[in-house]
Amino acid sequence: MTRTVKSPQNLPAAGAAAVTVLLWASAFVAIRHVGTEFSAGALALARLLVGSLALGILLLVRRPTGPAVRTSHWPAKRDWPQLLACGLLWFGVYNVALNAAERRLDAGTAAMIVHIAPLLIAVLAGLTLGEGFPRQLVVGSLVAFGGILLIGTSTSAGGAELWGVVLCVIAAVSYAVGVVSQKPLLDRLPAAEVTWLACTIGAVGCLPFAPALIHELPKASAATIWWVVYLGAVPTALGFSTWAFALRRTTAGRLGATTYLVPVVAIVLAWVLLGERPAALALAGGAICLVGVSISRRRSRSERSTALVDA
Repeated sequence: MTRTVKSPQNLPAAGAAAVTVLLWASAFVAIRHVGTEFSAGALALARLLVGSLALGILLLVRRPTGPAVRTSHWPAKRDWPQLLACGLLWFGVYNVALNAAERRLDAGTAAMIVHIAPLLIAVLAGLTLGEGFPRQLVVGSLVAFGGILLIGTSTSAGGAELWGVVLCVIAAVSYAVGVVSQKPLLDRLPAAEVTWLACTIGAVGCLPFAPALIHELPKASAATIWWVVYLGAVPTALGFSTWAFALRRTTAGRLGATTYLVPVVAIVLAWVLLGERPAALALAGGAICLVGVSISRRRSRSERSTALVDA
């Protein structure tokens, strides 16, 4: 006799992914606001310094104890190329490029262009991580991408600056390569440690922007500084931690498809917090994204068969 059993990791991973989507969506709104007082590089450095500090404190507070608990350890030599790729590209280049892009494009357009990344993640993960190209993931990703295009069409202010588009594409490529570099590390190292190291590497890579940060920080308003702290502590430290937790428990392609929801949530947050009412096409695009993500998260028949266990 057999029965279908849901993996106990599925619900926590889904919850962590939902938290990540919400926090990363809020970052697009915050960056657009903070960008009026901080340059792209200075904002990236400040955000990553706060994130690295918050993650470091979290590691100290949650240091595992007892022989039955897996302890963290310093990465092996083979781990460093992937750590450097994740930290410099995803945390460093991605943040600088996105910050610069949002000085030229509205948040909705920026979020739409950046979220070509899930398609790139699915392709790279299929080619380099052996995840293959499950039909549900391919179909769902294409459907969700169509929703993203619809959102972008409805939210763009028109005349999108070419350099802003290029910067968003750079951010998307950095994002995708960073995710695919991070995935194997999570099989060998604790998620919190990987996130902290990558964030710290990104901060070190942004140190050339320190003079700009030192110059701009005294002139910034208290509200803007608090937004920077929020960006570092919440979307970065907490958001990337919940992402790593979820990524450790699912495939890079499937989790990447979940982030198609980020522009949808960003539009809702801008509506609630900034009074920017979305167009009807944006709402339709959001509905299409939800359908696409639902398809991409659906298990194939072969995957469901592995969940059968003897009663």
